[in-house]
Amino acid sequence: MRREFRPGEVISYPYLWAWQQQRGETEGRKQRPVCVVIAIRSTGDGNTHLALLAITTQSPQTGRLALEIPDIERKRAGLGDLKESWIMIDEYNYDIVERSWYIEPDREILGRFRVKIAGMFAEARSRSGRVNRLD
Repeated sequence: MRREFRPGEVISYPYLWAWQQQRGETEGRKQRPVCVVIAIRSTGDGNTHLALLAITTQSPQTGRLALEIPDIERKRAGLGDLKESWIMIDEYNYDIVERSWYIEPDREILGRFRVKIAGMFAEARSRSGRVNRLD
């Protein structure tokens, strides 16, 4: 039985930044924590579609949309060892669990956020960049 992915979960994933994709890169440079913001199981084929938001310790550049993660939420998400961190909400990686080269369905989650990230992502989605990881 495969596990269900749920919004708010934090997993490890080789996130590919939009600027890396624009330079022709196809692989994330390192494993990093990411937040599952959307997890939808297709009724047609049973595949699980994910939108993943990067978590970074670098302050966002001017003009970027990000949510600073409060201390208590970092601890809940299994990121207590990070001093400061942000969830980047103006770009995301799109992947399908059952077809992914990067997601192992049995891998344990690092933690879970309780803040309402999905609402912020929905507001920013028209300005968000999608990085497709299916190729």
